[in-house]
Amino acid sequence: MTAAPDIRDSILDTIGHTPLVRLSRIGAGLRCQLIAKLEVFNPGGSIKDRVAVAMIDAAEREGKLKPGGTIVEPTSGNTGTGLAIAARLKGYRVMAVMPDKMSREKIDLLRAYGAEVVLAPTDVPPDSPRSYYRVADRLTAEIPGAFQPNQYANDANPQAHYDTTGPELWEQTAGQITHLVVGVGTGGTVTGTVRYLRERKPDLVVVGADPEGSIYSGGEANVRPYLVEGVGEDFWPQTFDPAAVDRWVTVSDRDSFLTARRLAQTEGILAGGSCGLALHAALQVGAEIGDPEAMVLVILPDGGRSYLSKIFSDSWMRQYGFLAREAHLTVGDVLRRKRAAGEFPSLVTVQPHYKVREAVSLLHEYRVSQLPVVSADDATNVVGAIGERGLLRHAASDPGLLDAEISAVMEPPFPSVDAEDPVRAAVEVLSGDQQALLVVENGRAEGLVTRTDLLEALAS
Repeated sequence: MTAAPDIRDSILDTIGHTPLVRLSRIGAGLRCQLIAKLEVFNPGGSIKDRVAVAMIDAAEREGKLKPGGTIVEPTSGNTGTGLAIAARLKGYRVMAVMPDKMSREKIDLLRAYGAEVVLAPTDVPPDSPRSYYRVADRLTAEIPGAFQPNQYANDANPQAHYDTTGPELWEQTAGQITHLVVGVGTGGTVTGTVRYLRERKPDLVVVGADPEGSIYSGGEANVRPYLVEGVGEDFWPQTFDPAAVDRWVTVSDRDSFLTARRLAQTEGILAGGSCGLALHAALQVGAEIGDPEAMVLVILPDGGRSYLSKIFSDSWMRQYGFLAREAHLTVGDVLRRKRAAGEFPSLVTVQPHYKVREAVSLLHEYRVSQLPVVSADDATNVVGAIGERGLLRHAASDPGLLDAEISAVMEPPFPSVDAEDPVRAAVEVLSGDQQALLVVENGRAEGLVTRTDLLEALAS
């Protein structure tokens, strides 16, 4: 008998039924079992796919969302992605309002699915008209036919986890789960999942993982900004039932990010910062348990590909002090220091057909003494250089120099060095009359560093 083909009607039918994986390497030394539920296997890459579809379905049933309508949602990115995927299939417009601390990858992903992204400042209170919550409210009021699912107050959020996440965990663990560790954001995951599981296992121990600076474990008086995304809050969402959590474990940004990196290196699981936060809490809880039959299950809500430019970038991690700086200072470090000080905001260039007068004006405006000359057809192709010393030499013999084209007076391009080259190696490249080096990163010219810049860096 020929088996029937197993083909889903749409990508939405692949949401849920994500796998459990035993974390035997990172959990080596624990006496209990450490199990992870990998929500990255959802089509949008996160647990929020479950919530997004549930909220849209509920809005359609209740008549709140009409054909051709606009969905406006304040989101850290993952919910917006789930909404954007569903909206593509259902014919809705999506506007995702995000805090500006979110990764570039999350923003680009939303736009790839056709969502419109609006960024709002992170460092404002939630009731500020500039906060991403209030910006979303304003857009919802202004746009005809707009609907805001509002995952922070939508009953479909915890209900999605009662209907799917809870039953999956119970079935996959054969009811053997003893401890559940969850990072708490809107509170929907922990509220819905725990409600289902406690109906079957009242003595289940539930641990909420929370960032330092979040209201849940720190209280209103200690709310402050933090870098880990998509978890913790600065207000109490209606979708969160505080009775669902037995105890809290507070985790720093540093421990969250380093644990996420360790997970990738030891288990081959690329996960986000909120996953690192939850796993760090689970490892702490597991270390307190001496029963080999105990099963600590941690929900890892998303994947790590949306954070490659952040927590998986050594330079970003060093910038925030999460990784120790290497013993040698790089040329890229020098360039970033100049930009941070406001001395050299970007790479300023001129083209061969510019007048010398224009170049002199740029030298004065940006308080620099050299400029690269780039091709008029390709701004990445450096074809020469000009500097105050050379211009002064030419001007002494030709008073009409200011009206000449740069091509008539430009000199050979500056020597180039890679941003990752150590400063001491760069010093050796500067010889003779050369006063500056062109810094190249990932094949692109990023800026100039001078003898003075290198000397100051070495001295400091």
